[in-house]
Amino acid sequence: MNTRSRCAGALGFASSAIALAMASPVLANTSEVELAPETFELAASGDASIDQLPMDDTVALAPQTGPAAPAAAPPSQPAPKPVDLRIVSSQFVDVPVAGDARSLARYAGRVDGYLEVRGSYYGGPSNLKLKLRPEYTWGKTSNGEIGLIPNNTALFRPEGKGDFDLSASLEYQWASGATFEIGKINLLDISGALPIVASDGHYGFQNLGIALPPTAVVPNTLTGAMLTVPKGKMIYRAWVFDPDSQYQRTGFETAFESGVAFMAAAARRTTINRLPGVVNLAIVGSTRDTFAQDILPRALTPPPQPIGTFGNESGEVAMQLSFYQFLKMHPQARGKGWGILARFQASNGDPTFLDYSGYFGISGNPGYRPQDRFGLAYFHYSLTDELVDDIAFRLPIEDENGVEAFYTYQFAEGLGLTANVQVIDSAVAFRDTGVIVGARLTAGF
Repeated sequence: MNTRSRCAGALGFASSAIALAMASPVLANTSEVELAPETFELAASGDASIDQLPMDDTVALAPQTGPAAPAAAPPSQPAPKPVDLRIVSSQFVDVPVAGDARSLARYAGRVDGYLEVRGSYYGGPSNLKLKLRPEYTWGKTSNGEIGLIPNNTALFRPEGKGDFDLSASLEYQWASGATFEIGKINLLDISGALPIVASDGHYGFQNLGIALPPTAVVPNTLTGAMLTVPKGKMIYRAWVFDPDSQYQRTGFETAFESGVAFMAAAARRTTINRLPGVVNLAIVGSTRDTFAQDILPRALTPPPQPIGTFGNESGEVAMQLSFYQFLKMHPQARGKGWGILARFQASNGDPTFLDYSGYFGISGNPGYRPQDRFGLAYFHYSLTDELVDDIAFRLPIEDENGVEAFYTYQFAEGLGLTANVQVIDSAVAFRDTGVIVGARLTAGF
C-alpha cells in the first residue's frame, strides 16, 4: 500500500460524530427530511425517527365570525415495527482533474444494512431494541491521492483492514425519551441523522472533514455505552468507551487496554425568527498514555523516544463547539429549507495528533426543487506541532484545508444522483492544490 492510501485509510478512523450527535441514528433519505422547531430536541432524544417528527403547522387565521370549532386531535404516531430493516447502497465514480494526483477515474461502492428488532418481537418490552449494522465496500478509492483527510467518507478504511464489518448493540428507551445504548456502535449513523449536515457517506457532504470530522480521540467504530437524556430545550449526553478502533473486531479484543475514553455534552435547541437550530458543546478525552497508534497513519508515525518528542504525555482532552441553524424554510414544502453549519474543535495536543480543526458552510433544500439537496462548506485541520516537528525530516506537513460543493438530484423517493467537487490544499507540503470531481448514485429501500 502506498503512502497516500495509508494516510487516508487510517486517518479516517480518527473520526467522531461527537459534535454531530444531536440526532437519533436513523438512516432516512435525507433529501426527504421534514423539519420543525421540535426536530432537533426530539431527534436528539431518540424519541422518534426523522420521518416521524411533528411539524410546525402554524398558519395565519382570519378573524372568527362564529363559534370556534373544537381543535382537531393531532394524528397518532404509528406503533413502532417489531422488526425494521433498511438497506442503502451507493456507487461512486470520481477523478482528480488538477494537482499532482494521477487523472484516473475510479469506481467503487458501499452498501449498509440497518436491522432493528424490538423486544416485542419475542414477547419482551417494546422499548428494548437490538441493532445490527452490517457494512460492505468494494472497488478502488481515491482517498489519500490528494489530501490526508479522506475525500470519500463511505470508502475509508484503516490500514490493512478488509471491506466487511458488523456492529451490534442494545438500546433501551424510557418513556421520558432518555435512551441507553451499549455495544459496538458505528458513529456514521449519528452524523447521517443530523439535519442540515445530514452526511453519512451515502448522503450529503462526502469529505470526511465535514461529514464525520476527525478528532484523533474517538474512533469511528467504538465499543462502549451511551446515555442520552432530553430535558426541555436541552439534551445531555454521556459516553464511556474503549479508545481503540473496533473496526473488524468483536469489541472484546482490546478490553480497554489503552485506557478509558469519555464524552460529556450538552445541546440546546435555538429558535431564530421561528426557525429551528441547535448549539452543542462537548468535552471528549481519554486516559491513554501514548498517541492513538491504531488510527495514526504509518507515514505520520514519529520516531521512538528519546529521538522523538511526540507521544510522551499522558491523558488527552478536546473541546468541541458546533452550531446549526436554519435560515429559510420553504412554505410550499413543509419542513424543507436550508441553513448554516459551523464547528470548531481544539485539543491540548500531545498525545492527540490533531490540535485544532473546524468547518463552516451552508446546506439544505433549494426552493425550486425542495426534494433535492445542496451544500457548500470550507474545512481546516491542523496537526499537533510536536508531531509535525518529529517527522519533518522525512515528510513535511502543514495545515490541510479545502472546499466541497455538492448537489443531489432526487429522481424518486429513495433514489438520487449527486454531483460533487472538492478543492483541497493538502497537508503534505510538496503536493499542489488538487481538485477532484465525482458522481454518487444512491438507492435506499
